[in-house]
Amino acid sequence: MSFLSNGDRIVSSAERAAASIATPVPPTVFLVHEDMSVLQSLKSQIRVPGWRIETCASAMAFLSRPPVDGPTCLVVDVALPGLKYLQRRLAADWTGTPIILVRGSDDVVMMVQAVKSGAIAVMTTPLGDDLSSAIALAIEYSEMALRQEQKARALQGRYEALSAREREVMALVVAGLLNKQVAHELGISEITVKAHRGRVTRKMEARSVADLVKMAAGLQLISWQ
Repeated sequence: MSFLSNGDRIVSSAERAAASIATPVPPTVFLVHEDMSVLQSLKSQIRVPGWRIETCASAMAFLSRPPVDGPTCLVVDVALPGLKYLQRRLAADWTGTPIILVRGSDDVVMMVQAVKSGAIAVMTTPLGDDLSSAIALAIEYSEMALRQEQKARALQGRYEALSAREREVMALVVAGLLNKQVAHELGISEITVKAHRGRVTRKMEARSVADLVKMAAGLQLISWQ
């Protein structure tokens, strides 16, 4: 086993992240395979209490399903039709859902290609308890990704609550300008700059200028180096 990190309606990770903020929910493990007997075999090998297990017979069956709250991961056969499309959609819209690929032979080249295309782990049969261990790692990754996305959404919300003038002041402050320089740039008094700056600090929940700079980088308002 090798671990390497890295129309139909498409459900985005943003939707799932927003839904999971209020109440913690158990992880959901999706098993995707065309053969029902294989799906049942995989399902029987997952022995962790509290995990919800759902099966899908195709890539599009998974992508078109209703939203799921909380952390998720996929266990998919490497020969699944539409696998590349599924991986592209995961990268674009389900960033909090890692994928575990399963195959019957140990092909190193295939493993490298699979990881490059977004798989968090590649496993060869027989799986045994290794499958549950791999899923546990994938769920940890999903939980981390969802927490990061929630923080990013909250940060964006605070920024959007700023007035147009407050955003101008914030941009100049994080660029390193002093209050008097900001006042000159905007054609307002230094006292007014201080008032705007205080409101920016409170609304953004920043403790210092360094905090504001990090937030601006997180919002991609400036490049972080």
